[in-house]
Amino acid sequence: MIKFFRKIRFDLMENNKTAKYLAYAIGEIVLVVIGILIALQLNNHNETIKTNKFEREIISLINQNLEQDSIALSARLMEAKQGNYLTDSLIAQVANKNYADNLNQWMGKIICFERFQSQSSAFEVLKAKGIESVSYNQLQLELISYYDEYLFSLYKSLEDVEYSFKTDWIPVLKTQFLDFKWRDYSVPIDSKSFFEDKSNIVLFKLFRDNRDGGIEQMEANLKKIAEIRKQIKEVYK
Repeated sequence: MIKFFRKIRFDLMENNKTAKYLAYAIGEIVLVVIGILIALQLNNHNETIKTNKFEREIISLINQNLEQDSIALSARLMEAKQGNYLTDSLIAQVANKNYADNLNQWMGKIICFERFQSQSSAFEVLKAKGIESVSYNQLQLELISYYDEYLFSLYKSLEDVEYSFKTDWIPVLKTQFLDFKWRDYSVPIDSKSFFEDKSNIVLFKLFRDNRDGGIEQMEANLKKIAEIRKQIKEVYK
């Protein structure tokens, strides 16, 4: 009987040891899990900080690029508008049979075209990283619209004017002009003969109308830039 109770006591002691070991093991597992969760939380927090920092930095660079685009576009727009204004003035002068030398300076600013290249390096970096790095969906859409749609339309409009210059005006400049300097002057061999040729006047009008498309698109792009920069200012205070 004594042996029996001793055995029971021994078994209870062993069970207690096992329970203690099991509790200790569970406690260790819980501590490890808690440690992992804390580490993950800290890592996520650090990643969030990095992501937010990248977003603000890239948006700041994009804003700078947009400002550069705005300055360059405004200059090209002024040149294009001046070209079309002088075109109308020239046509009016020719209608009055006034072929004065000042028309040569006017034609220097008329018979040319505008070029523009967007500063889009920051947006390309953003696209490589992922457009979703910008946390504001509306701004994502606005940036995609400007860089992928508005710029495409602008380039197409400006290319049309350049193509018209190369295909329509270059042959005329080679055969009917004595001298030519880009945006400075164009000197016909015989002003009276040149301006009394109705096909040349039609050429001026066609070129003016073609340039109108570029002017319209430049104005649209400048408006879009202003809208995006305003949104950036409001969102990233």
